[in-house]
Amino acid sequence: MADIKTDLLVIGAGSGGLSVAAGASQMGADVTLLEGHKMGGDCLNFGCVPSKALLAAGHAAHAMSAGAAMGITPVVPQVDYAAAKDHVMGVIDQIAPVDSQERFESFGVRVIREYGRFIAPRTVQACEHTITARRIVISTGSSPLVPPIKGLADVPFYTNETLFDLREKPDHLIIIGGGPIGLEMAQAHVRLGCKVTVIEGARALGKDDPELAAIALDNLRAEGIEILEEAPAEEIAGTAGNIVVETPKGRVQGTHLLVAVGRKANIDSLDLDKAGIAYTGKGVTVDASMRTSDKKVFAIGDVAGGLQFTHVAGYHAGLIIRQALFGLPAKEVTAHIPWATYTDPEMAQVGLTEEQARQIHGDALEVARFEYSHNDRAIAIRQTKGLIKVMVVKGRPVGASIVGHQAGELIATWSLAIANKIKMSGVSAMVAPYPTIAELNKRAAGAYFSPKLFDNLRVKKVVRLVQRFLP
Repeated sequence: MADIKTDLLVIGAGSGGLSVAAGASQMGADVTLLEGHKMGGDCLNFGCVPSKALLAAGHAAHAMSAGAAMGITPVVPQVDYAAAKDHVMGVIDQIAPVDSQERFESFGVRVIREYGRFIAPRTVQACEHTITARRIVISTGSSPLVPPIKGLADVPFYTNETLFDLREKPDHLIIIGGGPIGLEMAQAHVRLGCKVTVIEGARALGKDDPELAAIALDNLRAEGIEILEEAPAEEIAGTAGNIVVETPKGRVQGTHLLVAVGRKANIDSLDLDKAGIAYTGKGVTVDASMRTSDKKVFAIGDVAGGLQFTHVAGYHAGLIIRQALFGLPAKEVTAHIPWATYTDPEMAQVGLTEEQARQIHGDALEVARFEYSHNDRAIAIRQTKGLIKVMVVKGRPVGASIVGHQAGELIATWSLAIANKIKMSGVSAMVAPYPTIAELNKRAAGAYFSPKLFDNLRVKKVVRLVQRFLP
């Protein structure tokens, strides 16, 4: 048994945990980091990184058959699915050193490759190590939720944690779940030559603005993805290579099954009760400062039961550094937190959707709209399917919704505006290079002012009066 006393114990080496450990150690704190699985957590090994790498492979294949409008003769791509997965693994391997044990040990972090569980308040057991910490950060992340569908436990299926190990190309991939993960993987696979059916119990992309979601879904269907909405999976049967899913809208038969219906917080093995730390089925209970019921224990990222995005975990890490190292107050604010779905076209959101904004602000809400079809760069690259909507109250944006090319890049401007209380006039004053997709944000801000300037009789009278007296 080894007894360790440390300033800061971080449980979990995902995005949030690594950010806390690196920052705290380099600022002089004694830091211990526990990770019983892979360094880098879900994002690097099973989530953001491999999914975007596979989407990139799908994009490359799709480009070979989508150039007719530009004078390029379409050809059917010859897809080596196993080689595409090699590409995915190569991307992970290239990024992995940034999250490696060796790198964090070079920062001075004490890295222990074991799982930890509480045995008392602020005391954690990790194999032969007993660790007592002045402050603890729980950053154990989340895992794929496996729903209690009849028969599911008796058939082979994949989740995002196992899909990237699959080497044989599915003939017909059935995906249960029409959220971002399900639809991203649906598009990647249809572009790599698979037949794909998505089964969604409610509305696909149900957390996004319905008008914008419809644009994305129409494009996915046009590429050959069958999307069944309001069709919960009722029963599943079959064997490897022959999976049958029963829904209210009929039977779906395929060769492979991916379950992508959501995430659950990784708290089961922590023995939180022994530390007196409150939790629910959604995760560890925290206040606005990310503190648990033990004020010297924090929980960040997915395990805290809020927004489940890698960048949110990184944002939480900054809040912890401020509090645990400097004793300064810090509270979570989510109004400026963006998210994106990396289908083609992409979808992105920050702040309130139009529906949410109308419920909160009523008649005070103004919605500025601008379509991609009026952007010269979008026209030049034949990416004109898209729309940006900005929800504005008293001259300030309170939300933005975007569907279209590079939506995930464009949304950052609106996050910046909301975070810093920048008015629409500030965004309108921005100058973007011509021709760029980035001009869409400026044009959306311009669309907010256009009716006030060009359809306003008072403005026109003032201009005419000024013209009479100008030399």
